[in-house]
Amino acid sequence: MTSTQESRQPNAPITAGGHTRIRPFNTRDTYPEQNLANDLCQAVVAGNTVYVRGQIGQDLDTSESVGIGDAEAQAEQAMANIQTLLEEAGSRMEHLVKLTIYLIDPRYREAVYRTVGRWTQGVHPISTGLVVSALARPEWLCEIDAIAVIPGKEQA
Repeated sequence: MTSTQESRQPNAPITAGGHTRIRPFNTRDTYPEQNLANDLCQAVVAGNTVYVRGQIGQDLDTSESVGIGDAEAQAEQAMANIQTLLEEAGSRMEHLVKLTIYLIDPRYREAVYRTVGRWTQGVHPISTGLVVSALARPEWLCEIDAIAVIPGKEQA
């Protein structure tokens, strides 16, 4: 670990590869039950584009799972996380351009999409929906990742 990494605040943005990394973390802390040690972050600002990591029913600040057994509650938390991360990156929900929604069961589609629809009303992003066999933790029922722009920021 470099002295810069040791002295920075936890979750403080960092610049790596010329891009801003929002809420950096290591998977050994996020998934202590798994033998992982990957340096990741919750969002990356590259030029005027914000890429948001897949968000689930987990509180960004405490890493506590919320809405266990409730896909709608998990989607609500995921969208709240996306809003928080976009704002930290200098963007807003109305600047969303793409969402990818992962469900572990197609029966969750209506509840999850109604929730997403409330958060994106009037925005009209493109969206891709997938049904997958599982997510990283068994209690997670849906995951949503996002791409947005930062208006007025020139591309680097």
